[in-house]
Amino acid sequence: MAGRHLEVPPTRSRGEFLPTLPRVAQTCYNAGMRILGVDPGLSVTGYGLVDTDSTKPRLIEGGIICTDAGAPLAQRLHSIHAGMTEVIAEHRPDVVVVEELYAKYRHPRTAILMGHARGVICLAAAAAGVPLQSYTASQVKKSLTGNGNASKEQIKRMVCRIFGLSKPPARADVTDALALALCHASPGRAGWRSGRGG
Repeated sequence: MAGRHLEVPPTRSRGEFLPTLPRVAQTCYNAGMRILGVDPGLSVTGYGLVDTDSTKPRLIEGGIICTDAGAPLAQRLHSIHAGMTEVIAEHRPDVVVVEELYAKYRHPRTAILMGHARGVICLAAAAAGVPLQSYTASQVKKSLTGNGNASKEQIKRMVCRIFGLSKPPARADVTDALALALCHASPGRAGWRSGRGG
């Protein structure tokens, strides 16, 4: 079904959050920010909102923006742009984070279509005056797990652990978006990743 759908229940107040790891103690680099991670896709774009304070990242909301597979490309891109504009206007993030493009893709056509989706997300951020940050996939993996070659399953487990979720979001797009936000929350640091301070 086309449109925006929530995958992780929202918390509307910045003072009310879903539970996090009980022994988190590592300071975030980017404390006091609201970070919007986005995993672009022409069919499904995942997003995840994370707030940071002086000690840990906190999950606010995760969801997806879907497009109609039978619609023309321009209309699908418009739907992504409209959905992302709505998320940005509603939650007022301090930064939007996307994955960095790289040179070699196994499926070039898929990469081109994903690039279109990424472009309208960048446009939505720029139109709202929100800075854009990008990280490579290996940077995100290393930030969360300490291993730049970590598997998708390892990323899922770490996202669940950091946010105290009993199971990952139903859509991998949301998990990937949350991973991007977490990377920006504390790039290269892993105290909250492991649950150990220091």
